[in-house]
Amino acid sequence: MTIDTLRFATAGSVDDGKSTLVGRLLHDSKAVLADQMEAVERASLGRGQEAPDLALLTDGLRAEREQGITIDVAYRYFATPQRRFILADTPGHVQYTRNMVTGASTADLAVVLVDARHGVVEQTRRHAAVAALLRVPQVVLTVNKMDLVGYQESVFAAIAEEFTAYATQLGIRQITTVPVSALDGDNVVEPSRNMDWYGGPTVLEHLETVPVGHRTNDEPARIPVQYVIRPQTAENPDYRGYAGQITSGALHVGEPVTVLPSGRTSTVEAIDMLGEPVDTAWAPQSVTVRLADGIDVSRGDLIAPTATAPTVTREVGATVCHVADRPLAIGQRVLLKHTTRTVKAIVEEIPSRLALDDLSQHPAPGELVANDIGRVRVRTAEPLALDAYADSRRTGSFLLIDPADGTTLAAGMADATG
Repeated sequence: MTIDTLRFATAGSVDDGKSTLVGRLLHDSKAVLADQMEAVERASLGRGQEAPDLALLTDGLRAEREQGITIDVAYRYFATPQRRFILADTPGHVQYTRNMVTGASTADLAVVLVDARHGVVEQTRRHAAVAALLRVPQVVLTVNKMDLVGYQESVFAAIAEEFTAYATQLGIRQITTVPVSALDGDNVVEPSRNMDWYGGPTVLEHLETVPVGHRTNDEPARIPVQYVIRPQTAENPDYRGYAGQITSGALHVGEPVTVLPSGRTSTVEAIDMLGEPVDTAWAPQSVTVRLADGIDVSRGDLIAPTATAPTVTREVGATVCHVADRPLAIGQRVLLKHTTRTVKAIVEEIPSRLALDDLSQHPAPGELVANDIGRVRVRTAEPLALDAYADSRRTGSFLLIDPADGTTLAAGMADATG
């Protein structure tokens, strides 16, 4: 039996107990090494705590341990007999919301944590909005600290109803709600004896059984060219290959393809993988493609089947999450990085900014500041082969970068073009 992998991200407001939840998940699923546990126990004793603080298993930076908050995205890898997991533990503090974009951008599932005493707060709504914009397929609402509200079913039900209604407005369709006490381990890995009114899965049970989507294999093939291979040796005097990772779909020898943005066409003559020829390759394999015609192909070009090639455009409409401390303003010159291609661009318009409390659009804000989510229109100096983000999370996403110092300004999700 093949064991698949689930990539998931965790998000929650400061002091909701997210790091404790992740630590409990790792500890109770036997994913913590003995020396790691010993280090946590020593650190906990040094802070005057009698019991080990499981939050320290994920709060790796010294600043995080001193402040008791998560700042960086902490990646953890663990496995159970049912499945392998890649966990991105993202920060909860509002000023680090940008890091959630990084952690959730490739996730199959997002665990959004709330404190049972406080319920759905603005940062909860922000995390749900980011998950929806990034098209994370599954969202799990984990209502933590149920022990502090007497394990009341009514408290859990009210929070679950409010969050589900809000997330449904955002377009999130697959929502699961779980009441937990991360500190005591209720419903994290083991079922709770204190909440016999809850008949659903524990957090780990849901993570082990939720379907893992493989939509990228159903999407049209896309290969952003990373490197042109020309060994020009005696053994391979005429070899010319285009190396890159297949971001979606499958590519076949003999298939007609188009190289974008030039629009030149050819046929796949051969596909090399790990030094051996193959007839077919698919996402996310890294391959070298050889074409039947000697056309000009360079880094930043995109190879796609001719029948399903994306539209080339210089006018980009998108939703963006602004991640920099400095604002993004109309008329600002930026660099736009899309897959392996980076081009000059200018921000032509910022039509609106999303208000998270009621999901309304505030028109013409003039600029976007840190953690804002808004609409932009960008004009590029050179054409881009963009998919709609709704169709492809990989080739429909891009970054806006400050050309002066290379700072990432915003993460964008493109509209349909053409």
